[in-house]
Amino acid sequence: MHQYWLFVTMCILLILLPGPDTAIATKNTLTLGKKGGLKTVFGTCCALLIHTFAAVVGLSAIITKSAFVFSIFKYVGGAYLIYLGVKSFISMRNQKIENVLLQEKERKSNDRPCFKQGFLTNLLNPKVAVFFLTFLPQFVDAHDHSFLPFVWMGLTYIALTAIWFVLYILLLNAIRSFMMKRRTQMAIEGVTGSVLVGFGIKLALERH
Repeated sequence: MHQYWLFVTMCILLILLPGPDTAIATKNTLTLGKKGGLKTVFGTCCALLIHTFAAVVGLSAIITKSAFVFSIFKYVGGAYLIYLGVKSFISMRNQKIENVLLQEKERKSNDRPCFKQGFLTNLLNPKVAVFFLTFLPQFVDAHDHSFLPFVWMGLTYIALTAIWFVLYILLLNAIRSFMMKRRTQMAIEGVTGSVLVGFGIKLALERH
């Protein structure tokens, strides 16, 4: 493996770009608190771990070479993002003023799906698989036939993703008192719903 620090720099720049993972982490942090956000990020990182090892054993190559398999991942992933977006719109419509104790009780029970949402949002995105398959080889010596550099770079990307999202979630949690106002919540749900539906449609229409 060569140019490792260039790889790290490129990863940081790519991670900072907002996408479906950022949208769902933002929504779950602002509506369900720090615990909900961290569960979402944990799910995202677990999905990235699967993508890493899939790339190592060549499963990602199957996705990129088979239009049928790629389409399955594309449409399922897009449908799931649209589903999450529609749920945000429904939540916005059903927003009501509730007392603090009831809100806290509901948050504790409603943060359970956060891991699944973070996990499936990332896992069902075929562009992540394509990214691992096409980006990682750029930083590996063509004469190095070991799979260890791919594993190391994949784990590096996951670690950088986790660090960024944890810092991001802590920042969001710090300003959450303002964000928990009813009007702000409705705006968050509306914007997040639009973003997720938009990402879902874009993913579904993405060409092979």
